[in-house]
Amino acid sequence: MKKHLLALAIATTFAAGAHAQANDTLAKVKAAGSITMGVRDSSGALSYTLGDGKYAGFHVELCQRIVANVEKAVGKKLEIKYQSVTSQNRIPLTQNGTVDIECGSTTNNATRQKDVAFAVTTYVEEVRMAVKANSGITSISQLNGKNVATTTGTTSVQTLRKNERSQGINFNEIYGKDHADSFLLLESGRADAFVMDGSILAGNIANAKNPADFKIVGEVLSVEPIAIMLRKDDPAFKKLADDTLKGMMQSGEMAKIYDKWFLQPIPPKNVKVGLALSESTKGAWAAPNDRPMEDYAKK
Repeated sequence: MKKHLLALAIATTFAAGAHAQANDTLAKVKAAGSITMGVRDSSGALSYTLGDGKYAGFHVELCQRIVANVEKAVGKKLEIKYQSVTSQNRIPLTQNGTVDIECGSTTNNATRQKDVAFAVTTYVEEVRMAVKANSGITSISQLNGKNVATTTGTTSVQTLRKNERSQGINFNEIYGKDHADSFLLLESGRADAFVMDGSILAGNIANAKNPADFKIVGEVLSVEPIAIMLRKDDPAFKKLADDTLKGMMQSGEMAKIYDKWFLQPIPPKNVKVGLALSESTKGAWAAPNDRPMEDYAKK
């Protein structure tokens, strides 16, 4: 019995040690000489591809600032590797170590906090819908019997269903594999509306062939804190990320970076997304926190 307990204790200690090692991102990237950033191909001005393996956006730049401080902490220059992730695989790829820091458009909610950690909120999103400008649709109440697109694996799927029930309407949900695919459903006429984060809608409209053909309409369906995602149980890495972001919030640098990506012409087409800084985002910067979406719903 004692031998059995001793073996169990050794196995438990080994497992705990392996877990700690897996979640020590600073040690992991120092040993590898590289850090892998999870990025999105079409998450509006937050994170998007420029082609040829290059990525840009508000969250991509914030992550690059965090990586600069990681390099100081580990005492060496790191190669930044970019890993394109989707709404469906971003959490497992962060958990299993494929991605060290996820810099897309991920909502911080209570369910996800069981699996991953989030840095302090850097953007507070309003979920709305995009429609064809000539559609006459101005409210979700007009979607009865219509085709409504959203992206697989996003919180907007739940938001859509909740509003469907509360409004007593019945529409057909159709899913894009990523945000560009969902927008294409609207652009091609297969969907009458695309429900998603306002910044993603605005970014896709800005890059459309004819941006004037689309508009964002209707009531705010959900308010969601968007944050950079990290592995769970890694306090040293989370503190470094949080301290980097808080410093930028306090110095005013965060506001300048926001202005660069949302109010100035951005590559590759040099068009403006044109989303002014919201009061909710200003509030998140004034009092940095990693509270989940459910806390916002209580207000």
